[in-house]
Amino acid sequence: MKHHSLIGQSAWQDLRRLLGEAVASDLRGKPTLRKREERGYWYDRFRQGDQIVERYIGEDTDELRSRLERYEALRDAAKARKVETSRLIRLLRSEGYLTPDLATGQILMAMAKAGVFRLGGTVVGTQAFRHYEGVLGVQIGADQAAQTNDIDIASFERLSLAVDDQVDPTLGEVFKSLDFEPLPSTDKRKAWRWKQTRQQTLVEFLTPSFRENEELRDLPALGVSAQSLHFLNYLIAEPLTVPLLYREGALIQIPRAERYAIHKLIVSVRRRGGDDALKAHKDRAQAAFLIAVLKDEDPYALLDAWETARAKGSAWREALDEALSQMPETAEALRDLA
Repeated sequence: MKHHSLIGQSAWQDLRRLLGEAVASDLRGKPTLRKREERGYWYDRFRQGDQIVERYIGEDTDELRSRLERYEALRDAAKARKVETSRLIRLLRSEGYLTPDLATGQILMAMAKAGVFRLGGTVVGTQAFRHYEGVLGVQIGADQAAQTNDIDIASFERLSLAVDDQVDPTLGEVFKSLDFEPLPSTDKRKAWRWKQTRQQTLVEFLTPSFRENEELRDLPALGVSAQSLHFLNYLIAEPLTVPLLYREGALIQIPRAERYAIHKLIVSVRRRGGDDALKAHKDRAQAAFLIAVLKDEDPYALLDAWETARAKGSAWREALDEALSQMPETAEALRDLA
């Protein structure tokens, strides 16, 4: 296991802070707190023509409150901050951090500007895995486990309903501008997958399933449909905000590393035969890598994620045990946590 230099780790943390300040400074009106079901949500409240508009900023946290209290000062420093974020991304590239290819960078940046991640979207799958370099300060490297042409975005349906806001421009407009076309689905009225015509980049939207079936569900805030999946609610609970290392940067959301690792164990046994066998191998490789790192870097978080998953029921325990039967070193690492 190789760690990134202290220079790189500090630059990554500085970039995340500056991009967070940019979010808090990009206000057109007054920050306003709304309460729903004992949760707080901040909105930018401003007049547009003869209407009052409320644009969702984010869920109420101490970090966001602190930034909103300083938003006027942060707004004044916007130009210098953009120059600095671009410099930090160049530095991180020189330090060997994984960065997105052109197609991936363009679509993630466009979705960030439209508000996908502000409105609850979370990058999952290999695109999320690549970002754990910055979170954990370790080198992942550009091996097969970190390569993909797919971009998977997951979001809770209930959050999409709760925020009472929508992406702008629409994702249909965003995808069209970057030469993406919707792929056919079982329900012709619902689009949840898009493929770029000049590249192999595929974007899919997912949402947790809390029912027996895994049907298509709507995500009103994002203006798309999504394939619902079991076990996904565990993965995207309490996501992390991290910098996208593309152009001047943007903030995106990814799952917590410990939950990603445990979820990958479960996903690996749901894949059967053909191309799924190759994907299952990648799932196990990513899980093994993160568990090995977290055992040293944050064993308490890893143990909590492991125990939380096993406490969810027999189906969860059976899937985890089946995955670990093929991964003796990883199984031993998890046993050592107890």
